[in-house]
Amino acid sequence: MATAEASLRIQLLGPVRAWRGGVEVALGPPKQRAVLALLACRAGDVVGVEDIADAVWGSVVPRTAANGVHTYVAGLRRVLDPYRGRRAASAVLGFQSGGYCLRVDPADVDATLFVRRLGEARKSRGEAPSEVTARLYEKALSLWQGEALYSVPGPFAVLERDRLRDLRLTAVEEWALDMLAAGRHAELVTELTGAVAEEPLREKLRWLLISALYRGGRQAHALQVYEQTRELLRRDLGIEPGADLRRLYQQILSGRPQPRSPGADTGPLPSTSRRPMLQGIPKPAQLPPLARGFVGRDSELGWLEGVVTGESSGGATTPVAVVDGPAGVGKSAFVLQLAHRLLDHFPDGQLYVDLRGTGPEGRTVSAVDALGQLLGSLGVDGARMPPGLAARAALYRSLLHGRKMLVVLDDAHSPHQLRPLIPRGSSCVLATSRQRFSGLAARDGAHLVTIGPLHEEESARLLTDLSGGRLRGQGPVTARLVAQCGGLPLALRIVAERLAANPGMPLDALIEPFAAERGRLDWLMVNGDAAASMRGAFDASYQALPADAARMFRHLGLHSGTFTEEIAAALAGTDRATARRLLSVLVANHLLEEGPDHLYRFHTLVGLYAAECAEHEPAARRQEALDRLSRLAPAQPPSRPAPADTPTTRCLAGVAH
Repeated sequence: MATAEASLRIQLLGPVRAWRGGVEVALGPPKQRAVLALLACRAGDVVGVEDIADAVWGSVVPRTAANGVHTYVAGLRRVLDPYRGRRAASAVLGFQSGGYCLRVDPADVDATLFVRRLGEARKSRGEAPSEVTARLYEKALSLWQGEALYSVPGPFAVLERDRLRDLRLTAVEEWALDMLAAGRHAELVTELTGAVAEEPLREKLRWLLISALYRGGRQAHALQVYEQTRELLRRDLGIEPGADLRRLYQQILSGRPQPRSPGADTGPLPSTSRRPMLQGIPKPAQLPPLARGFVGRDSELGWLEGVVTGESSGGATTPVAVVDGPAGVGKSAFVLQLAHRLLDHFPDGQLYVDLRGTGPEGRTVSAVDALGQLLGSLGVDGARMPPGLAARAALYRSLLHGRKMLVVLDDAHSPHQLRPLIPRGSSCVLATSRQRFSGLAARDGAHLVTIGPLHEEESARLLTDLSGGRLRGQGPVTARLVAQCGGLPLALRIVAERLAANPGMPLDALIEPFAAERGRLDWLMVNGDAAASMRGAFDASYQALPADAARMFRHLGLHSGTFTEEIAAALAGTDRATARRLLSVLVANHLLEEGPDHLYRFHTLVGLYAAECAEHEPAARRQEALDRLSRLAPAQPPSRPAPADTPTTRCLAGVAH
C-alpha cells in the first residue's frame, strides 16, 4: 500500500510531473505522460482502455492501441509503485472493470487543488474584505507553473488544456475585480496585459485592463487600448465592442469614473452575475414542442438535471450531456423533457439545431453550417457571417460568453460535428445521437446517458393513452402488442395511431397483420412520413456503418437468438478478434445488445430488419455462412434458413455497402 512517506503529488498545471515521497520520478515518453494526465484528471475513477486510447490517439486509433495502453500503464507502475511485487496488484494504479484507476488523493493533483482553492475564493466574495478574497485567488493561481499539460500529446490533452486555461482566465478576471475594489491598479496592469495578449478577444479582460489603466491615472493609454480592442473585434469578428466596454469608454470620455487613490471607491464594475448586458442579441426560444404522452425515464431525467444544474452554477465549466440509444427509443423526446425542466436555470434563451446525423433527408448538417444557423439565431447578419469554421466558432463562443443559454443539438453524427458547437462558460449543451461518443466523454468530460426501451408497464400506458380508448380493458391484446414493439416508443406510437385512426374496424382484424414477423416492419410505418417508419429509422442507422460492420450485420441476420463471438466469426468467415471489433461497432451504434458473459442479441425489431438485410446477400454466400456455423462444436442455437432471393426486400445494403 502507498504510505504517507511514499505519497504521490502530480503536476498538470505546467509540464506534467510527478513526485513520489518528495522525489521526482521520470514519467517516460510523451504518450505515457498523456495516460497519466488523463488518469490524474479522473483520480479515483475507472477509465476504460478504449477511452484511454481515444484520449491519447483520437480518431486515428491504431490496431495496437490497447497493447500500447497496457505498456504505458506498466511503465507508470514501475515509477509510481516501484516496490510492488512482480505479480502483486498495484496499490497506486489498479485495473478493474475493464479499465485503470489512479488511486491518489485528488488534493495531490494540482489541477484539482486549483479548482478547490478557486471555490474557496469565490465563496469568500461578498463575505470577506476584498484584500482577503484577492489573496485567496492568488493562492489558487500560484499553483500554475506554465501552460497546462505542456507538450502532452493527444486530443484529451488539447481539450483539457483549453478547459483549464479558460478556468484560469476566469479566475484572473474575478481576482482582478477584487484588486480593483482594493485600489491595487498598478499591480493589475502587468498581469492583465499578459492575460489580454493570451486571449485578445476576451472582452472582460480588456474591460479590466482599461479600468486599471484609467484608475491608475493613465487615461490616454486606456483610450488607446479601447481603440485597439474595437479595431480587433471589427477586423476578426465583424462586431462592435460589447455594451460594458462601450459604457466604460463613454465614462472615460466624460470624466467618470475619476481616477482614485489606492483604497478609494472604484466606481461602477461590470456585473458579477456573469451575464453581461449584450445589446442587440435576441433571446431565442427555439425548443420544439413536447411529445404528447411522454412516460417513464424519471431516474435518468432526475440524475441529469442534478448534474447539469450543479455544473452550471460554477459558471466556468460548460455542462455537456449526450443522450444515446437505438433508433426509435425516444432520445429527442427525452432531451426536450429535460430541456423544459432546465428553462429557469438558463434564462438567456434556448437554441436548437437538428444536425440530421441519421435523418431521412440524407444530408448531415456540417459543423460550419450548424454554426451559421446558431449565429443567425443570435442576430448575426448573413452579410457579416464569417466564412470558416474557426472564425464562426470564435464568434459563437464570444457571443455566448457570460450568457446562460441552453443549446439543444439533435441527432449528432460524430463528436467532430459536435465539438465546435460547444461554447465555453455558463451555457449548457444537450445532444442526442444513435452512437455512444466515448471519446467526447474522455476528451471533453461530457456526460453520456444511454436510454433503452420502455418497461412493459410504461409501454402499455403509452399505448393505451394514445390509442383513443381502443385498448381499455384489453390487457392480453395490449401485452402482445407491447411485446411485438419491444418497448420502442416510436413503434408504440405508430401502433397507437393506427388503432385510433380506425375506430370502426374490429380490433383483431386490425392488428392481425402486425402479428406476423414477415410483415411487421411494413405495418410500422406512416405513409408519406419517412420520419415515422421503423424500417426507415433502422435504414439510417445501418447506412452509417462502415462497410465491414454492415457486412457483419447482414450475416448476423441469418441467426436467431443469442450468439457469441465464435458464432459471429463463423457466420462472417473471419477471425474472433475481427469479429469482436465489429461486434463492438454494432453495439456502439445500438444495432446490437451485449449482455452478460459477452452474449449478444438483437432487439426484437432490429432482428427482423437484420433478417431482411441478410436476404440481400447472394444465396450462395448465405448458405456458406450457415455451413460454417453448422461445423462449430458443440451444436449452436438454430439459425434462420437461407431464403431465396426475393425482389421484395427493402434493405438498402447494396446501396452503400
